[in-house]
Amino acid sequence: MGGVEFWVAGCVAAALVGLSKGGLPVVGMLAVPVLSLAISPVAAAGLLLPVYVASDAIGLYVYRRGFDARVLAILAPAAMLGIGLGWLTAAVVPERLVTGIVGAIGVAFALSLFVGRRPENADKPARVGPGVFWGAVTGYTSFVSHAGAPPYQVYVLPLGLEKTVFAGTTTIFFAFVNAVKLVPYWALGQLSAENLERAAALSLPAIAAVPAGVWLVGVLPDRLFFRLVTWALLAVSLKHLADAALGG
Repeated sequence: MGGVEFWVAGCVAAALVGLSKGGLPVVGMLAVPVLSLAISPVAAAGLLLPVYVASDAIGLYVYRRGFDARVLAILAPAAMLGIGLGWLTAAVVPERLVTGIVGAIGVAFALSLFVGRRPENADKPARVGPGVFWGAVTGYTSFVSHAGAPPYQVYVLPLGLEKTVFAGTTTIFFAFVNAVKLVPYWALGQLSAENLERAAALSLPAIAAVPAGVWLVGVLPDRLFFRLVTWALLAVSLKHLADAALGG
């Protein structure tokens, strides 16, 4: 796990993680599939979690004043429930099933946005009931395969948050989720000394990519930014559906 192929795939995956922590949501979900070109998906997920956590620190500093506190207060406790459920069922629920469900949710929601259907709660305060549900789903799918973005987007995109607040809320929320995930990942043996050593090296390109993500958030027009988010959501969700169908 230390050849040229691994390090090329690892650096690209780490850069994608960094861009996502700079405020480009969904992009980080491509990291595990990219690294899976060189190692198994399970090993890739375990290796990349410390990279997510390391780059989270930069994103937290950048967006420390730009976030929606109500959204975070609703989603964070619910995500902990989802992570706990993922930990309890890790040995019995097929990852392929979870991947397919995540893909189906993301595709359906992205297509609904493209055809112009405006969600009923658009530009209204975040509601607790749907937030608890989607927060738990996000925590669960994030634990299983770092695939929490689609269910998270289903809840947050319709709220009509300003672009920077949306990026900051996303960065802070997933920083919290990743920190919580460290405990069960360690308990399941995914944070070995070898993994941590390689993760430390891959954290460098991830951290270096965070400012690029922040810059892109700043220069992209709001309409284009959310259009790109939706396209990315659709692309990643289709990838999940394909993986589930093919057993990848």
